[in-house]
Amino acid sequence: MRGYFAIGSEGLSKSMNVGTLMRTGHAFGASYFFTVDAHIKGLGSAMKADTSKSPDHLPYFAWNSVDEMQFPRGCKLVGVELTDDAIELPSFGHPLQAAYILGPERGSLSKEMQERCDYIVKIPTKFCLNVGVAAALVLYDRYMAHGKYAERSITAGAPKDPLLEHVHGAPIFRTGRKVPGFDSNS
Repeated sequence: MRGYFAIGSEGLSKSMNVGTLMRTGHAFGASYFFTVDAHIKGLGSAMKADTSKSPDHLPYFAWNSVDEMQFPRGCKLVGVELTDDAIELPSFGHPLQAAYILGPERGSLSKEMQERCDYIVKIPTKFCLNVGVAAALVLYDRYMAHGKYAERSITAGAPKDPLLEHVHGAPIFRTGRKVPGFDSNS
């Protein structure tokens, strides 16, 4: 899959939810995990839900406030929140470089966080979901949008045509450009 993404949450207080988010991010190939204004005592109890031991594999950033957050240049912050004006997830074009932020248990993303987001998306449900379930749905949707899969069948069952393997073409050179180790006459 092209690009990179991170997953995080604002205001989480239940360590099991932190562990679930970390495990979900790790499973889908997150580049890093982050929290903002988390109210947990440490990652030790979060590991009960994170049997993949994601802190051994993913960098973890813990920011105390929205103002402290720092993302790589070009990274778009995508809030996941059930608001009237949010983009519905099935219609959302996921940025190639993204950090997804989810709200706390029994709460919403802060006004400051929502203002900082480049996009706000919502999962089209009747009510809010568990933060770990919501993260899994968003990351699965990203995976489907940026991954390479055969066209989905319009009838039940497997696709009729398999995904063809990508074939790389020859390099395209700008006029007069010399590339070390490559003979353009061959």
